[in-house]
Amino acid sequence: MIVLDGVTPPSDGTGCLHSVPWFTARLGGALTELTLSAPDLTLEEILSRAIGRTAAAHAGTCDLSHPRTPQSTVVLARWSAGTVEYLVLSDSALLLRSPGGTVTPVLDDRLARLPRAALVDAARVDAGLRNKEGGFFTAAADPSVAARAVTGSVPRREVSALAALTDGATRWTETFREGDWTALFDVVAKEGAGALVQRVRELEAADRTERSRLRSGKRHDDATVVYVEPGRAAAL
Repeated sequence: MIVLDGVTPPSDGTGCLHSVPWFTARLGGALTELTLSAPDLTLEEILSRAIGRTAAAHAGTCDLSHPRTPQSTVVLARWSAGTVEYLVLSDSALLLRSPGGTVTPVLDDRLARLPRAALVDAARVDAGLRNKEGGFFTAAADPSVAARAVTGSVPRREVSALAALTDGATRWTETFREGDWTALFDVVAKEGAGALVQRVRELEAADRTERSRLRSGKRHDDATVVYVEPGRAAAL
């Protein structure tokens, strides 16, 4: 399973001739190919190689040192007969549900731990925090960033289902506080990925006047949900 969430570029450019969709399409393609063709590589190694391949595809035409060069969050999960391996980089989320119903979130919470004032100041985010020690990390042009990802594995028997979500979908729990991760997982499992996204959109619409939850954040954010369990998969 691969879920990418491209980072919205600033109005003053990225130093790159290519769009964020161009970047995520190529990064996703490289991740898919490597995940299938290189089972002996760890997910960290796969992400590193995929970033390197993608960077090489436009290094000759673009300034890849620009702090806002096209980039993306990453969630990877590789599910074999014996093991579930996972990787999370930046603020998308992976949820693992056990056969007993316990839901365990896998989160890279570095962005969430930054002071709110730092996030409001876009110039400071780019200059001092983005892909910097003490800040947060995304998949951009530096393969070494893969070592910053949250990685791990659990026995396959301990996972009955999993869900990957971009931060536009995790707003239901993280921003609007409608329920914990278990409640969010239940919505997706019982009602479908689309139902969760629809609930988020309704909450965003209701908040548009008071801005009590979104405050200075975007009114709407890209929301992707991928749900997998034996014999069934759903995505939006």
